[in-house]
Amino acid sequence: MLKVVLDRNVSILNRFRLKTRINNGVRIVGCIGRYLLLFQHQSWTDDLPLCQLCGVGSAPNCVYGPDGKGTQSHPNEDGHFRFSTECCFLYGVFNGYDGSRVASFVSQCLTAELLLGQLSTGHTDADVRRILSQAFDVVEKSYFETIDDALAEKANLQTQLPEGVCLSAQTQKIAERLKALEQEVSGGATAIVALILNNKLYIANVGTNRALLCKTTSDGQNQVIQIGRAHTIDNDDELSRLAQLGVDLVRLRQTGLISGQSSTRRIGDYKVKFNYTDIDVLSAATQKPIISEPEIHGGQSLEGVTGFLLLMSEGLIKALESAHGPEQVNQEIVAMVAAELAQQSSLEAAAQSVVERVKRLHHDAYVSGRQRAPHCGRHEDMTLLIRVVNYTLADGSLTPTQGGRIYPVSVPYSNHQSTSKTSVMLSLVMPAQGTLTNGSNTASTLEGDTPTAGQSPTATLQSTNTHTQSSSSSSGDGSLFRQRGSQAAQPRRGRGRVPPYVDFTQFYRLWGSDHSEGQGLSGDLGPQ
Repeated sequence: MLKVVLDRNVSILNRFRLKTRINNGVRIVGCIGRYLLLFQHQSWTDDLPLCQLCGVGSAPNCVYGPDGKGTQSHPNEDGHFRFSTECCFLYGVFNGYDGSRVASFVSQCLTAELLLGQLSTGHTDADVRRILSQAFDVVEKSYFETIDDALAEKANLQTQLPEGVCLSAQTQKIAERLKALEQEVSGGATAIVALILNNKLYIANVGTNRALLCKTTSDGQNQVIQIGRAHTIDNDDELSRLAQLGVDLVRLRQTGLISGQSSTRRIGDYKVKFNYTDIDVLSAATQKPIISEPEIHGGQSLEGVTGFLLLMSEGLIKALESAHGPEQVNQEIVAMVAAELAQQSSLEAAAQSVVERVKRLHHDAYVSGRQRAPHCGRHEDMTLLIRVVNYTLADGSLTPTQGGRIYPVSVPYSNHQSTSKTSVMLSLVMPAQGTLTNGSNTASTLEGDTPTAGQSPTATLQSTNTHTQSSSSSSGDGSLFRQRGSQAAQPRRGRGRVPPYVDFTQFYRLWGSDHSEGQGLSGDLGPQ
């Protein structure tokens, strides 16, 4: 398939004649970059084989008005890819800002740097990490090459602007052109990329997106691992790196943001890469402080692993943090995903349902007017990629109580503010593993895991710190499973009936007396 794609595009790519050989491989990123500029409505990756073991959900940014209605403030700037080849699987989620140009460029060119023969089953872990790191470096350099002409024109026009206030027609024309050029060259992106090669998982992270690996253990519990940490001023390793470059950490903490962004690593953003000495908080740095070098983890063996991998954009993480606080984000996302996987027969539907659930939680927190409301006035673009690992989806025709068993899930978690781990328990309905008898699992449900009144049976989050209901968006409010008092309704002995919530005896008696004349009907017409 890759050969077909290359053959189809080779005539266009060869026009640029920019191929260079590095490490016995063909580098065509510069060529791809110029191809994107000329054919922005097309993508050279359109015919690459998509991975069928993953699903992606997304939602655009939103700003709420006083009436609670939301409007989109700018076009969606997130991006993603999910490809499979003869030797590997490649996934990525990209969070763009100040436009989608960089995220789109990186998502396509990074694919060219990794799926055109650079990777093979014979590579060691060290080889893979080197190839990943080199790919990010080449892609960013190629991006800056595509805006060289615009930057040069911008610098030339700036020298033509007269000092002071001048309203001449020529000055206005220059100012308008400068504004257009600024929009053309501005922007950047953060990226989280997952590679599976030789049944090993590698994660490359630049910025503030997140990767979670959820593994189901032999005793039916789920262990969640956050792979890496966000590159922000809350990351001690990043602070140490910046301090060694001469950056004043006290001023950096006071500022919080760097050119409007929280990330200390990003792709693109020429201002912080080439003009960092003009940025007050970075002016003392002896070298380029904001870098595109990825933090790479792996390879982690997936042999015998059953579970799923999650890649999330910063917008999804921040939306849930704004609604419920940052302490339990990983646990809540895992609860939602596991609940949807127990309900949906499509990974695409499961991922989209989780994103919609987060979107609704964020909106509800805003309109509630409660403690978290001031943090929820808006959210950015949200993207979630779910990749299952030896994981069987539930039969979509089953209800939450059919063919499922509630498992307690122990989740070690380290949030972005602390390295300490907090143990929590999650109750999740997972797909049935045993034999089904009359629509029920023959294995008994664990004691104490019956959903309480008003809760969805699909997911219940319990923690010593907070108590958050993480119900599936497709399972409703659990009203069909409410209990009477403190005891669940049990079938009545003998006839196998469930005691009714409302006594209809008088109704049936009156109805029977009105309709029994001439029909030979009994006045006792209760349910049989």
